[in-house]
Amino acid sequence: MILKAFKEKSNKKHLNKLISKRYTNVNDSKINSLGVILNIDEIDDFERFRNLTDFLKVHPNKLKIIAFSANKKELQHSWDLCFSPSDFGWNGHIKNVELKSFLNTKFDALISYYTHEQLELKLLTAMSEAQLKIGILQTDTRLNDLIIKTNLKEFNVFKAELHKYLTILKKIKNE
Repeated sequence: MILKAFKEKSNKKHLNKLISKRYTNVNDSKINSLGVILNIDEIDDFERFRNLTDFLKVHPNKLKIIAFSANKKELQHSWDLCFSPSDFGWNGHIKNVELKSFLNTKFDALISYYTHEQLELKLLTAMSEAQLKIGILQTDTRLNDLIIKTNLKEFNVFKAELHKYLTILKKIKNE
């Protein structure tokens, strides 16, 4: 139990270090690839995000979705990639090769679609190499570059607002 608390403290320290080093590079490049981080304990419909690629004019093969669950039992779903707290070590060390691959992918945009205050989810968002990080309003506003304040259940509102702001930022391709 004490080791678990020390591990959490080391991961929080690593998270703060990552956030303080983050450099935001705003440019007018279009979104060609999209990464999504979900909390399967909050939302379990990832088909919405597959449909979002059409709306944002991103090819479906340029979409990668990962799911996180605080419960090991929830990992029995048929997700592409699903992770749990056991995939994280001390000081933000990632134990899973597939998760490392996702984090090292230089996505044009990353959507963090979760609201629970889960340290591992925050670490995933902070460690991602994505150029533009988009999320739902959370208590730690330092994680994302674009924050859309909606309820998780209001996906159509999120989608409309996301399209509106990405159009203003000239991030959507005109095809």
